[in-house]
Amino acid sequence: MGLWHKNSQSGRVLQNAGRVVATFRGVTVFMPSLTSSVKALALGLAVTLCLTAPATAQQTDAGFDRWLDELKQEAVGKGIRSQTVEAALAGVKPIERVLEKDRSQREFTLTFTRYVRSSVTNTRVDRARRLLEEHRDLLQRIEVKYGVQPRFLVSFWGLESNFGEYTGGFPVIGALATLAHDSRRSAFFRNELLNALQIIDEGLIAVERMTGSWAGAMGQVQFIPSTFVNFAVDFDGDGKRDIWNSLPDIFASAANYLSQEGWRGDETWGREVRLPAGFDHSQASLNIAKPLREWAEVHGVTRIDGSPLPSADLDAAMVLPSGHRGPAFLAYNNYRTILIWNRSILYALAVGHLADRIAGAPPLASLPEEQPISLKIIEEMQALLNAKGFDAGEPDGLVGRQTRAALSAYQKSIGEPADGYPTMELIEKLRKP
Repeated sequence: MGLWHKNSQSGRVLQNAGRVVATFRGVTVFMPSLTSSVKALALGLAVTLCLTAPATAQQTDAGFDRWLDELKQEAVGKGIRSQTVEAALAGVKPIERVLEKDRSQREFTLTFTRYVRSSVTNTRVDRARRLLEEHRDLLQRIEVKYGVQPRFLVSFWGLESNFGEYTGGFPVIGALATLAHDSRRSAFFRNELLNALQIIDEGLIAVERMTGSWAGAMGQVQFIPSTFVNFAVDFDGDGKRDIWNSLPDIFASAANYLSQEGWRGDETWGREVRLPAGFDHSQASLNIAKPLREWAEVHGVTRIDGSPLPSADLDAAMVLPSGHRGPAFLAYNNYRTILIWNRSILYALAVGHLADRIAGAPPLASLPEEQPISLKIIEEMQALLNAKGFDAGEPDGLVGRQTRAALSAYQKSIGEPADGYPTMELIEKLRKP
């Protein structure tokens, strides 16, 4: 057996006094006299172990500290006071839990039915209605200035932080420093960290009170620092933009963000609709926008109760979050604006539906039982589509636009509704030669 101990030299292998001495990356291995063949085998194993050994805590800390020093210089160069930079970053170290969150991935796909049932509950709807009434005067003043209807602001508030009850418990500076130092999305989070330091330097919040999600989203509307810098407003007139405690600032900042990103205050987000028998499901895509008149007259789409669609001069895209067996929605411009806030089609539908429920609309007419599919099987499906000549892109387990388009084309080729929605039944057909 060998005896291991620390050594300041590295990359050195020698034989001395009947022992094999292997030094690699600061680790030295001593072994007693052995036959040449066993000695070679043992040496190979020792070097392999050293090659795969993780960096020591001291090495990791030293690398982070050097990186942090460079970041401090950049922050000061951008005009942030050195006192702020030193105080905000004092004692900051990588947060392992943040990296775990960043690396974690759901085992199964998230279904629309499960998402809506957990996010648009009767309890949340009832509370949202009470809070809208409680803050109606404030919300109406904000609507006059920014053109965003109160029910939507309350909907965002409810989905982002459960009306301010949960805004995240991670230190934003530490979380952003961890992600900025990490190689995966370093440039994005480095910029967010610099913005966070600027917010602190302006005296808008103390560093110890700047808490949020593991990815740095802050306050009751969960703005990342760049969104705060660009869109947060001081609506209560106290000289500070406060998305943590001031409801006037919280609602007005959300409204300003939506307004500047193209929200239309005289339109809703979309609506649940009824499709006729024989509807061409390949038309269901955010890339395909048609006037409401065309959806009605050419494609036979009606309101969910069977009455005609509105006669408004609006373009809309068809969204089928659960495929042809689930609900169908015509999504307007404001739906696309919600997607700028959060790029999940499920989130955008939930915001719209909760806002409708706040206004008195009934629950969705159709919520089918959906079978979650593991991400590994989705990767297999993507590979099978590629192999059959339907370009789903690099298999990654994520059902994005390219995968849906490839799946839709495959469905069309076998005479099935081309809704681009993955099911195990369809995957079994793909598996067949």
